[in-house]
Amino acid sequence: MKNKLLWRTTAAGGAPDSDVAEFTVGNDYLCDSRLVQYDCRASIAHAKLLLKMGIITKKEHAKLVSALKKIILLHKQGKFAVKRGDEDVHTKIENFLVKGLGKTGRKIHTFRSRNDQVLVALRLYCRANLIEAKASIAGLSSALSSLAKKTKGVKMPGYTHMQRAMPSSVQLWAGSFMESLSQDLLAIDFALRVNDENPLGSAAGYGLPFRIDKGVTTKELGFSRHFKNPLYVQNTRAKTELVSVFALLQAMMTLNKLASDLMLFTTKEFGFFSLPESMCTGSSIMPQKKNYDVLEIMRGNLGTVSGNFASILTNSANLPSGYNRDAQLNKAKLMESFDVTLSSLKMASKVVKNLKVNKENLESAASAELYAAEEAMKMAMKGTPFREAYMKVSGKFR
Repeated sequence: MKNKLLWRTTAAGGAPDSDVAEFTVGNDYLCDSRLVQYDCRASIAHAKLLLKMGIITKKEHAKLVSALKKIILLHKQGKFAVKRGDEDVHTKIENFLVKGLGKTGRKIHTFRSRNDQVLVALRLYCRANLIEAKASIAGLSSALSSLAKKTKGVKMPGYTHMQRAMPSSVQLWAGSFMESLSQDLLAIDFALRVNDENPLGSAAGYGLPFRIDKGVTTKELGFSRHFKNPLYVQNTRAKTELVSVFALLQAMMTLNKLASDLMLFTTKEFGFFSLPESMCTGSSIMPQKKNYDVLEIMRGNLGTVSGNFASILTNSANLPSGYNRDAQLNKAKLMESFDVTLSSLKMASKVVKNLKVNKENLESAASAELYAAEEAMKMAMKGTPFREAYMKVSGKFR
């Protein structure tokens, strides 16, 4: 494993054992490929701070910004992949700057640790993806609203204990998920608030020996506030990730129930809803099968996100204050949770938009026994004790 390190790793200044280097890097470099634009944006903001402090000249600042923007462009073109031998995205980017700008490139790390560098990139990543999650939730809610309007007045049974219970409607059913999503948005907003704090300047968790204007990078990166205690910033590792995944977990719980309902209601035994053939799969042996695999994957994805939440929580328990390398292992869990949730939300919108409502089956299932409670209550309104009315009505349907 060859890597141009930017710091001495042993007392003699040699490179670490290759097996140790490969083990500690693991697959983290794959996650880091997704942080290129965020690390570059943070570095552009940091370069402005260095300019203000007189560490770099206007000419050097212009060169750094140009090079960092070039990296973003190269990455979008697939020409700036982070590889195992690069160690991580931060080393990859700094090596690029040093190679292209020499002494100027070596100045970029002034007043910065890789610790606060990682933190700011992750917070920018979370912010962007949480905003996307909000938009996807809004899209799904809009699709459900359209479904509710189109099916106004269409009856369907309401179930308790998996048995027909009371009268309901497609509108009520769809509306329940809309309201659930509105609650999920509260969790997303909270996660955004937690991530909305600039960690730059906290360095390795113990601040810097010189006073810097943290407001410069805070403003440049669009954060509403910056940290007060630098050690606290390092102790937020995992907490911010947990809050983000918890928010995603709320949305996935809503989708899990939506998928579970539709898996049941699309069976031949119910036949309340169906999806077009193009959104279903078939069987390798049974010619007649129409499988709703998309709903099963959506339903199962809750397990992935909840498992990641538990993994991050467990991995981060019992760690002392300050940075611990264990935190690196949370990155893949965080990113997978975003991937799974965002794809599930988009697919849920497509499912709802393409859902065929079988009105005849729905209304024929809304049979007389669904109105038993209403009948008993009407009797109670006329003076019959409710328990007496309950027993009289019960006899009709048993």
